[in-house]
Amino acid sequence: MKRIAIFASGTGSNALKIIQHFSAIETPIEVALIVCNNAQAGVLQIAATHQIPTLLINKDIFFKGHHYLPQLQQMQIDLIVLAGFLWKIPPKIIEAYPNKMINIHPALLPKYGGKGMYGNNVHEAVIANKETESGITIHYVNEHYDEGKIIFQAKCAITADDTPSTLANKIHVLEHLHFATIIEKQLTA
Repeated sequence: MKRIAIFASGTGSNALKIIQHFSAIETPIEVALIVCNNAQAGVLQIAATHQIPTLLINKDIFFKGHHYLPQLQQMQIDLIVLAGFLWKIPPKIIEAYPNKMINIHPALLPKYGGKGMYGNNVHEAVIANKETESGITIHYVNEHYDEGKIIFQAKCAITADDTPSTLANKIHVLEHLHFATIIEKQLTA
């Protein structure tokens, strides 16, 4: 059995789609743990509904680097999936999971990546720069924000009447359509 830990900070819409994907197909892959940095996050209710263990992490402890590694290793996590997780991952965790940690970014990297470029910040920048397309990038995580090797990208057109909100909706469609299948390919390759 391949075991996934999903790191999320918010509502958990991507986490839910990933959980539903692996619950609906016969595969030796399971979401084994939800790691969250926000006690009020919706993803925690999703985990409870699906009877998935959770790990609520503390910022000071997390950024010391290795304090949560024993929990991940005890859970025998094969792949860490960042699904709307807003903290930078400490180097010790990245080193423990080389090419076994992936992130989804709501833009076509290398554009619109880096510190502070998440959620509406990305969509506002894309619209302000009058881009004609945007999309998602799924990439490996390294020690720099959004600079890991790209695994997959999907695009959507931007129209003249798009707003950051309408663009966000288009991006969510792409995320929900592709993220779980790319995770599956990573674990079965």
